[in-house]
Amino acid sequence: MTEHTGQNMSDDPRSRLEAIETASAEELRTLQLERLQWSLRHAYDNVAFYKTAFDDAGIAPADLQRLDDLRQFPFTVKQDLREHYPFGMFAVPREQLVRVHASSGTTGKPTVVGYTQADIDTWAHVMARSIRAAGGRPGDICHVAYGYGLFTGGLGAHYGAERLGCTVIPMSGGQTEKQVMLIEDFKPDIIMVTPSYCLNIADEFERQGLDASASSLRIGIFGAEPWTNEMRRELEERMGIDAIDIYGLSEVIGPGVAQECIETKDGLTVWEDHFYPEIIDPETGATLPDGEIGELVFTSLTKQAMPVIRYRTRDLTRLLPGTARTMRRMEKVTGRSDDMFIVRGVNVFPTQIEELILKTPGLAPHYQLELRREGNLDQLTVNVEHTPHNEGADLATELQRAVKSYVGISCNVVVSAPQTLPRSLGKAQRVVDKRR
Repeated sequence: MTEHTGQNMSDDPRSRLEAIETASAEELRTLQLERLQWSLRHAYDNVAFYKTAFDDAGIAPADLQRLDDLRQFPFTVKQDLREHYPFGMFAVPREQLVRVHASSGTTGKPTVVGYTQADIDTWAHVMARSIRAAGGRPGDICHVAYGYGLFTGGLGAHYGAERLGCTVIPMSGGQTEKQVMLIEDFKPDIIMVTPSYCLNIADEFERQGLDASASSLRIGIFGAEPWTNEMRRELEERMGIDAIDIYGLSEVIGPGVAQECIETKDGLTVWEDHFYPEIIDPETGATLPDGEIGELVFTSLTKQAMPVIRYRTRDLTRLLPGTARTMRRMEKVTGRSDDMFIVRGVNVFPTQIEELILKTPGLAPHYQLELRREGNLDQLTVNVEHTPHNEGADLATELQRAVKSYVGISCNVVVSAPQTLPRSLGKAQRVVDKRR
């Protein structure tokens, strides 16, 4: 980890905290209630889906008199967006949209989201706020290696960095050799990328005989996939940076919904003036109090083109009191309810396996989990690479024991040579399910 902590504040006004970031809890709740009432009315009046959903639930926007009343309103799920593909969830005429993004659509139709110019401005604003919270400052060079296009990562990072006053290198994903060349030649201060692809960049530095930790980079802003604190330590050690978490999803706006602050690194501050968070029991839908782990739900407070009401993210976390900012924090997301798989009655999350791999000396942080059915039983194989000069059967045995002890299941472990497993250019595919 570098010695940089983001304390050398510029005199540029864009470097200063906004009043709402340190406002009192009462001021924040007053603003949230006002904006929430507007958002519910806007959705009800302009989106047929929400009018039907509210009417069927016997609830109306006027029934929200306190923030706690939100729990009476129905949820929105990803399938609702897919069923109204492509433009059925928009609350403004299509002619008022200035941009459309969409999810990857790995199964069926993608989920489509739209933005008015005001939405784009809001998105750029919260992204600039996020980069600043991560330690970025006007004048920094920002290397964006998130994918550009329909995926919200690249353009979200790009517009936010420009809004903050950074010089942006719009590299996108792929061309890993060129990524390293540009980092060496352009000497950026910040890299914005998925953690799994940053590992590929670190590997490429080593392949070229270069020391990644000696590069100009001082901050890495990582998101778009769950990653553990063990992965944070790996990235900080190999890249010589502060590794900072960012959170978002296209259905809510894109990246920039929540951001970890460099001065604390203790979870992600939710920008609650634009996005209202809840935690629910993923099985019953009941709202849980702050501090309890459950599924994260968001309601947009300021979106024009596509408001979302109680959107179920499937991400598992909990809400905590604010530290670096008044707004509440969400604990680092290390799993999703729809990423979880069940092996012989045991719930397993890929990040549990990742944590154990990173704690095993001699194993590299590149892995893929393979599920097969043999007879009536599910079998899990952990495919992982060893680091150079660390091949040997003992590594497989050590990881097998750790998985059995920590996760509670027996598995097969296949340890391969470096550069054997497929590399990600964006989000890594951690699980290959061959049971069906």
